[in-house]
Amino acid sequence: MNALTIIFTILQVLSGLAVTVIVLMQSGKSAGLSGAISGGAETFLSKGKAKTLDAKLAKATKWFALAFVLLTLILNLIK
Repeated sequence: MNALTIIFTILQVLSGLAVTVIVLMQSGKSAGLSGAISGGAETFLSKGKAKTLDAKLAKATKWFALAFVLLTLILNLIK
């Protein structure tokens, strides 16, 4: 293995662990009819939803998942 492959592999493992930890840190969604009613009113009336911890974790999940996919493709191409 050359140095570039090792670096990309380490970055891929770290991004995979980050995605796992971030997903586990997110709060679960309410299930059932009562969760749909109260959840819909809560999201409609909340003004600062983009600043909550769940919104930040959801955004971080997307970026780390994108990094994981890109690193996987790069590793597949260079091997």
